[in-house]
Amino acid sequence: MLKTGIVAAFIIALSAVAHDPPPMRHWEIPSSDPDRIFLSFIGDPTTSRAVTWRTDHTVSNAMAEIAVALGEPNFNRHAKRVEARTEIIDLGQILGKERDPVHYHSAVFQGLEPDTLYAYRVGDGGKRWSEWIQFRTASADHAGFTFVYFGDAQNDVHSRWSRVIRMAHQTAPDAAFALHAGDLINRANRDPEWAGWFKAGSYLHAQWTGVPVIGNHEYTNAGGTSTTERTMSALWRPQFTLPVVASLPETLHETVYSFDYQGTRVIALNSATEVKAQTRFLEEQLKKPGARWLVVTFHHPLFSPGGRGHYEPEERQAWLDLFKKYNVDLVLQGHDHSYLRGQVPMIGNGQPMGFQTLFVTSVSGPKQYPTNREHLEKYRPENYTPARRGENTQFFQVIRIEEELIIYEAYTATGELYDRAVIHKDFTTGAKTIHSEYAGIGERTMENTIEYTKKGL
Repeated sequence: MLKTGIVAAFIIALSAVAHDPPPMRHWEIPSSDPDRIFLSFIGDPTTSRAVTWRTDHTVSNAMAEIAVALGEPNFNRHAKRVEARTEIIDLGQILGKERDPVHYHSAVFQGLEPDTLYAYRVGDGGKRWSEWIQFRTASADHAGFTFVYFGDAQNDVHSRWSRVIRMAHQTAPDAAFALHAGDLINRANRDPEWAGWFKAGSYLHAQWTGVPVIGNHEYTNAGGTSTTERTMSALWRPQFTLPVVASLPETLHETVYSFDYQGTRVIALNSATEVKAQTRFLEEQLKKPGARWLVVTFHHPLFSPGGRGHYEPEERQAWLDLFKKYNVDLVLQGHDHSYLRGQVPMIGNGQPMGFQTLFVTSVSGPKQYPTNREHLEKYRPENYTPARRGENTQFFQVIRIEEELIIYEAYTATGELYDRAVIHKDFTTGAKTIHSEYAGIGERTMENTIEYTKKGL
């Protein structure tokens, strides 16, 4: 009987170990020290920025400080202090387990000088401060710049996406901002996954101004069933301070916005919900004067490399019609977990003539899907031409704006150039040309790369 009892107890103990979540790692646990620091655009990029960070519940009155960055070590003597707004988040309720509440803090820096290097820090106003972190405001003139773009990170982010964002920084250290085209993590309200995303990017999230685009995995089904209403991650708005477009439904606030950066207008849309409600906003931003280049980003691709239909036909057509009407230059997307660069032409007298819009779908995380080439053939009546494909590979993109050029480059996680295209625009006529430049670089497919498995995702 004694041996039987010991065996039974041992089995019960093993079962408990197998089902209990692992203990939290030190970088997942909130403290009075700031963590998950994220810099974002709000207002005019030449004169403002927003910063958001997290602490434990002991910090109720948070502060940020900012100063012009100088070579002297005592540059901080000229720092200005900004009081932060604090939001209490009940993690226990979100996670369904006992957890202390956390505090998210946000501050907005205003009245900055254009094209100026600043240093900032965040903390409790006393002894608990972050390091000083530097960023440069946008120039007030139309000027060249670089930004980086990531498709879905989503899975195994801490372990296998971290190398991608860090290689992107090595490749384009002077990037003005980093655009994340949705599905940053896999399960919307899983705080440990968000912890992994912030740890993977580390100080880069605080140094590069971030442009987060919401994807379907930033939504969750209330009650956990497919028939219940989908709701936005309870952590999206607390941890990203983003513009609010008052004319849109509240459910779209801080997921649909735009900003102008040195002559380029970037428009972020929410393709996961209420697509039709965003069409008027999209047109307002496209027709507004002042932009030499138009870049639109959202999560679900309009020309799906995986054949994964998402849009209602009239919703999809409405966006495509606007891209055509306003001669949009570049559309950046995610969702399909493979790589595809394609394009549509301008249409004159009912015939294709020249180049109009470059569409890119990409993936930066380890979860991969094959390209559905048969499905791509269905887009030919729309004059869509696939130009470059890629499978079973983690990518990041570096995009440079130089006067009359957009130089687009896609790199693998190891920093190898995979795809390059150059768009030239004549600003007097609006006419554009595009040249693909990837000669000698073989196409990466499911067949000629290491066998893919979802194990570990």
